[in-house]
Amino acid sequence: MLAKTNSIKKEQDFRSVFKRAKSFKTNLFILKIAKNGLDESRFGFVVSQKVSKKATVRNKVKRRLSDAVRVELKKIKKGFDFVLIALPGIEKSEFSEIKKAINKICLNL
Repeated sequence: MLAKTNSIKKEQDFRSVFKRAKSFKTNLFILKIAKNGLDESRFGFVVSQKVSKKATVRNKVKRRLSDAVRVELKKIKKGFDFVLIALPGIEKSEFSEIKKAINKICLNL
């Protein structure tokens, strides 16, 4: 689990990121990035019903994304808000694939 200081929970924060963010796409997710003016980077996760109708599957995807980010957190630039939007098909992916995709896209910014 990510620490509270590294999580985006408020709808206003999500809207702010969507409004002024740059986007990057992989085959597993879309990443939106915006500066936040804080000392920490924060992450939010969006997993819609297009991924799965079952809440348990959507929550599992969120946990996998969160854990993959947590592992790489020290290497990721500070002062940004990141929103990861899961795409259909991510629920069938292995954790190592998700981790590799996050590593590739977040560390090469």
